Amino acid sequence: MWEQIRANKRRSLILAGMMAALFFALGWFLGELFAPGGGGLIGLFFAFVIWTILALVSYYSGASIFLAASRARKIEQQDHPVLFNVVEEMTIAAGMGKMPDVYIIDDDAPNAFATGRDPDRSAVAVTAGLLERLNRDELQGVIAHEIGHIKNRDILYMMMIGVMMGAIVLVADIGLRAFIYGGLGRRRTSSKEGGGAEIIIMLIAVVIMLLASVIAQLIYFAISRKREYLADASGAQFTRYPEGLASALEKISGSTQKMANVSRVTAPSYIINPVMHAKGAKAKTRLWSTHPPAEKRINILRSMAGGAGYADYDSSFRKVTGRPVGVIPSGSLRAAERVESRKPEAVDGRSHLERVRETTDMLWRLNQYAFIACACGTKLKAPPEFAGQTIACPHCGTQHKVGQPAA
Repeated sequence: MWEQIRANKRRSLILAGMMAALFFALGWFLGELFAPGGGGLIGLFFAFVIWTILALVSYYSGASIFLAASRARKIEQQDHPVLFNVVEEMTIAAGMGKMPDVYIIDDDAPNAFATGRDPDRSAVAVTAGLLERLNRDELQGVIAHEIGHIKNRDILYMMMIGVMMGAIVLVADIGLRAFIYGGLGRRRTSSKEGGGAEIIIMLIAVVIMLLASVIAQLIYFAISRKREYLADASGAQFTRYPEGLASALEKISGSTQKMANVSRVTAPSYIINPVMHAKGAKAKTRLWSTHPPAEKRINILRSMAGGAGYADYDSSFRKVTGRPVGVIPSGSLRAAERVESRKPEAVDGRSHLERVRETTDMLWRLNQYAFIACACGTKLKAPPEFAGQTIACPHCGTQHKVGQPAA
């Protein structure tokens, strides 16, 4: 997939350049609108400063900001051995040298995302709801999809372009509000100074402010939709079990739970966009949706006819979508080896209730709760402020002294 990675970088740079040009044009026309005859250069300067600051922040600290905004917390292997084992397996299957950091989000809605600067500085975050609902094969599919984003070098470009899009939308909105509610438009049209040239600049500035956010979002979505298909293809190849990812997508898209800590900036990075998903089925088919329809992604994975490789996915993609051209470059297809799909795993004997207990216990430990095993078989959980106090078992009445929180 090195050809695809290079193509991803090339297209991302071109589209990022288009967004930069749009942002600088917005800055120049806004400067001329508010200070004719020289304000354009001032606006261009401020646009460049804002752009540089945002680019540096997103490159060096974007992942940390993204994880903090999502309320994601880093965990270690002892916190959830099954999840760590799956991430390690998919890292090896993808041929990556370093395993991503693993994060958990205390949210009942099933979802996941990947972020970071590059494969050596990356992270995978999953919600508690995902761990509770998915069996091991399905969890493998989701993690493989996110590892695919990391392997294909999607994470940095999507993060930086998302920040660029946010900057364009913010500046355009501020400029438009100042123009409308500040009375600038009325003052300009009533003044005869500047003549027709000033009016033309004003009209162009208004058009750019109106269209900038729409154009930026369309550019962003043009990048993100195809990358989701490619990550699905990678997920099928890494697991050799397309049904695992298909079943996971079915459960995630079918959930009615809404995520608590998600915004329009962070939502497109999730495996299923939680913002668009919350709006209902019709919203998923709109032009501005960040992800392809979940139903189409599931159908492609389930139509791979016994194979799990890139060529199988590309053929299934063309068959399901009716498009003559697939998503995998021809060079990658020629070099792709035949990958046979495997049978479902038989090692995950955990029931749904056991997965829920495993996940909730992990969250209790992360919140520094103390665990007490009573002789009657009851497991007591005491918050950290109860350390040193005595509590009674609700079932047998045995008194227990609360020790230090669970490590």
